[in-house]
Amino acid sequence: MYIVVNGGGKVGSHLAQIMAQSGHDVAIIEKRDDVVEKLVTELGGHALVIHGDGCDASYQEDAGMARSDVFVAATGDDDDNLVACQLAKVAFGVPRTVARVNNPKNERIFNTLGIEAISSTTIIARMIEEEATVGDIRTLISLRKGNMSIVEIELPSDRCVVCNKRVAELPLPVDCVLVAIIRGEDIVTVHGDTELLAGDVVIAFTSVEHERDLKKALTGQ
Repeated sequence: MYIVVNGGGKVGSHLAQIMAQSGHDVAIIEKRDDVVEKLVTELGGHALVIHGDGCDASYQEDAGMARSDVFVAATGDDDDNLVACQLAKVAFGVPRTVARVNNPKNERIFNTLGIEAISSTTIIARMIEEEATVGDIRTLISLRKGNMSIVEIELPSDRCVVCNKRVAELPLPVDCVLVAIIRGEDIVTVHGDTELLAGDVVIAFTSVEHERDLKKALTGQ
């Protein structure tokens, strides 16, 4: 899959690193000189770094937008993210656009235009409302009109059925992929040989219909 990201800040750079490490082809567009230099160093040639404005068609073209499967607008400016996503959809026919939305009030506008809007404020509010406990499955983001989700599951500290096992050995349900692990203050990218530990918080991509099966596979409950 080919992914183009606009915005090389913390969100965009981390996303680019995760996608590149997962074997995807990635390009990232950034207009700030100092951030571009940082991206080139951090990504180490694993992603194409374009120095320019992602709201400009010429820079989107330089990033190979015409062959992109997904475009992600991850800047801190909702207006820029909206313009960049619309440009990607209309000018280059990108099949899927995802935008970081900083003001939750703008989510409806993005969704109306067919852009998948992700607001950290909305995610945090949902987490607080759900009051999930250890072993519970918590939906962070719903995608594809509610058919797919990014979920969070905390592994128990005792009687952990998957701890000290490699991810490749786990009997995960179909359409379920472990994306990352929050371990203390660290975020660990998941590979087949990654071992799970007690107290890990697992971030997974799953179909909604298999969420409960995923919880059972990871917690035994």
